[in-house]
Amino acid sequence: MIGSQSSNQRSLHLNNVVQVKGSKRVLDHLTIEVQPGEVIALLGPNGAGKSSLLELCAGLCSPFAGEIRLGDHSIHQIPPTQRAQRIGFLSQHTDIAWPLTVETFIGLGRIPHQGKLSLEHTAIDLKAIEQAMAETGVENLRGRLVTTLSGGELSRVLIARVLAGQPEWLLLDEPMTGLDPAHQFSLCHLLRKLASEGKGIIVTLHDLSLAAQVADRVILLNHGQLIADGTAQHVLTASRINEVYGVASYIHESELGMAVSLRPNETRSITS
Repeated sequence: MIGSQSSNQRSLHLNNVVQVKGSKRVLDHLTIEVQPGEVIALLGPNGAGKSSLLELCAGLCSPFAGEIRLGDHSIHQIPPTQRAQRIGFLSQHTDIAWPLTVETFIGLGRIPHQGKLSLEHTAIDLKAIEQAMAETGVENLRGRLVTTLSGGELSRVLIARVLAGQPEWLLLDEPMTGLDPAHQFSLCHLLRKLASEGKGIIVTLHDLSLAAQVADRVILLNHGQLIADGTAQHVLTASRINEVYGVASYIHESELGMAVSLRPNETRSITS
């Protein structure tokens, strides 16, 4: 149980991690430690290595070099079922082929706790499914087929499936895709709530203002390397945004929080 484990027993630690895909080094000697109880925004341009980092932390693949640990154990020393119970992963690439109802689809998130593919749920399963639907605001979609949903509806249902598993860690790869502003803010509020309850959350984002609003900590990657790690105010400076993203920026602080406005940098082209 979460409450019976210390923060160190639930921390995620990447030690000198290198990952290679084909002939490309997508992560380059990364050493990062993250603790539960925080929302960590993982930022960087396309190809920075964000998705690869999440896949490694979820135990979906092994690093070329280095080690990923969850608490005291290497991620690959933890049996797959236990790992799936502790870590919930949402990929940015999800193809839905089965015409399942939303409620049934979200129920698939309970499989790690059942030990088998089953549509028969215990009272604990049903409570977790209902809670996940309520938290993501999809109760009214429960009877719809997932193959008929809009992009934004499907995004919320996919998040609900992860939440139904009640993992200690949520690794969410671009979960804001397809969400309108109101649902983006709702998800931010939910992530903050879950972190306050002791869950660890790593979320990849492209909206820098949204990252500044939701994250306790920002980790900025580029070309597989760690560029900066800290608060949004520390990491998201105009010079660093220009260096990493190749765009000019204006950073504004108000009672509503930190906002980052972007405009093209005329001194750099999209291919540079």
